[in-house]
Amino acid sequence: FMIGKEIMPFNHFILIAILIMIGIAISFQYLLPDEERPEAQVKLFARPDRALIILGLIGFCCMICEGAMFDWSGIYFQKVIKAEKDWVGIGYTAFMATMAGGRFVADWITHRVGIKKTIQCSGALIATGLLTAVLFPTIVFGITGFFLVGLGVSSVIPLVYSEAGRSKTLSPGIALATVSSIGFLGFLMGPPLIGIVSGMFSLRIAFMIISVMGLTISFIASRLEK
Repeated sequence: FMIGKEIMPFNHFILIAILIMIGIAISFQYLLPDEERPEAQVKLFARPDRALIILGLIGFCCMICEGAMFDWSGIYFQKVIKAEKDWVGIGYTAFMATMAGGRFVADWITHRVGIKKTIQCSGALIATGLLTAVLFPTIVFGITGFFLVGLGVSSVIPLVYSEAGRSKTLSPGIALATVSSIGFLGFLMGPPLIGIVSGMFSLRIAFMIISVMGLTISFIASRLEK
């Protein structure tokens, strides 16, 4: 919207900064106080068990998809879908809206169907959304596809981190750090991977390859115990 209305980035950022400060002022009173915890001796490096490796790989695949959406969604709408200037950011907006909104209902869904099925369905949504945007490169199907991708990734990382915190072999902090480290490798690798593949072939082919990560999430999730 800001780009379409040719609003200067400086004014845009000032407006967003004001909205963020208002949000902080409102939510600050609801923050939880720090808990005093006895210091414990923990290992600097620890070997993750099979369960943590599985969670890390799920996070890795999911963050590849997230990184692709963050860095390439606008370019996809511009170069492939050929959206007008006012609509270039609509795919990213659809993705972010459902990613944020989906996290409000993720716990409700997980309590009813379990972590394994929730993550499996999430992976299927990611793959379906990306394939929809690739096979039908129009503004309507592009928005719909990115909408589904956002819904798919919304629950995966929170569930992976939550499950890592329940590790039976490592402390919650070490387990979470291990899983998040593996996951963020995907976030770093996703955007350049798309750049390399799109340079060799096309952006549509790159997004199709990223859709495989969604199916991989569903496959790896089948190895979870619950």
